[in-house]
Amino acid sequence: MKIANEYSSTYNIQENTDFSVKEITDLCNNIGPRRPGSPEELKAQQHMEKVLGTFCDETKIESFTLHRQGFMGFIPFTVCCGVISVFVNWFKSPLAAFILCVLAFVPLVFEFLMYKQFDDFLFPKQTSHNVVAVKKPKGEVKKRILMVGHSDSQFEWKLNYLLGGLQAKLFVEIPAVVGLVIQTIYALVCLIVAKGGAANTIQNARWFFVLFFIVSIVFIPFEISFIFFQSWHDSVPGASDNLSGCYTAISALKTLTEAGVEFENTEVVVVCSGSEEAGLRGTKAFAKAHEAELKEIPTAVIALDTFRDLEDMAIYDRDLSGTVQHDWGVKYLLKNAALNCGRDLKFESVYIGGSDAASFTQRKIPASCLAAMNPDPPRYYHTRLDTPENMRPEAITAGIEIMVEAICMYDKEGCPVKE
Repeated sequence: MKIANEYSSTYNIQENTDFSVKEITDLCNNIGPRRPGSPEELKAQQHMEKVLGTFCDETKIESFTLHRQGFMGFIPFTVCCGVISVFVNWFKSPLAAFILCVLAFVPLVFEFLMYKQFDDFLFPKQTSHNVVAVKKPKGEVKKRILMVGHSDSQFEWKLNYLLGGLQAKLFVEIPAVVGLVIQTIYALVCLIVAKGGAANTIQNARWFFVLFFIVSIVFIPFEISFIFFQSWHDSVPGASDNLSGCYTAISALKTLTEAGVEFENTEVVVVCSGSEEAGLRGTKAFAKAHEAELKEIPTAVIALDTFRDLEDMAIYDRDLSGTVQHDWGVKYLLKNAALNCGRDLKFESVYIGGSDAASFTQRKIPASCLAAMNPDPPRYYHTRLDTPENMRPEAITAGIEIMVEAICMYDKEGCPVKE
């Protein structure tokens, strides 16, 4: 039985799904793509703040600085280092080749896999924003639940559009990384065994180094194609990723308000973050600025991202390329809320990349993520196909229903406790 039914029997979830779809369609048509730190991102956020202001007690827009191209801007450098290392190695400089390979991996690991702001200082600075809306309880605030969705949209991933997300991963992304790994091993083996370069190694082993060289050459076209993986100018509509997440949060709180639900001691917060697609920069700035406040009382953070592929809806308990594990209590709050709504959701991991929940987990603020996206990924992911026409409203409906239940469960019982 739904806990939410104990609070009200007049939830208009379908009505608010229709509201969400209309809002997302209007934002995509009237404002358009919203690259991180752009005027369009801010315009969309100002509209969201206005909507939230009709049923929240407080709203504000907070600014922060970022370097949006730092997140993916390392790609040409990494590719060049990997390609050049092959020829440097062949011409008797394995130490230099190995150093080039290490330099190629450093920004790839720190920026793209771990979301560190490693090379940001090398790129131009922009200003981005977070929208923060608060629905206060009737009495003293004793606990808080925070929903966050990102309002920006990604620069288009050209190869995803041309090949499809799974095909781009299998035929470009993975081979490019494998090629760099092979080139690194090639340089390291030459450095250790050849002692001065493949060309001078003992005659019996020469075939081995020739083979390594040929294999390294084979992977170079995949690496070079990776330079064209992302557009540096054109961003995408971002209807599902992630206006759907923003409006799942907005509509969940709107649904509760319209049903007359008022909590005694639970504060509900909605954050529409900026610049998630530039490496979670918005939630990183928000979590840093509000860390003390978020730790003063029990707080549960739920990131909401891409409500489109209902059959793939899941709760994410590992994040940031699998390097962080989300809070047990928050993920089981979502698990139990989904079960009460008739959905037995599985736990998943973000194997490559990250969600906004990771920014909070890294600062030891309890968090998890709820999303409904095919992890292959699908062809619409980060491409011009992520349009309002390509949305699936039933996924947004499921997201709103689960979040209404999760908020009511949190008010009544808090997060589950691991025995």
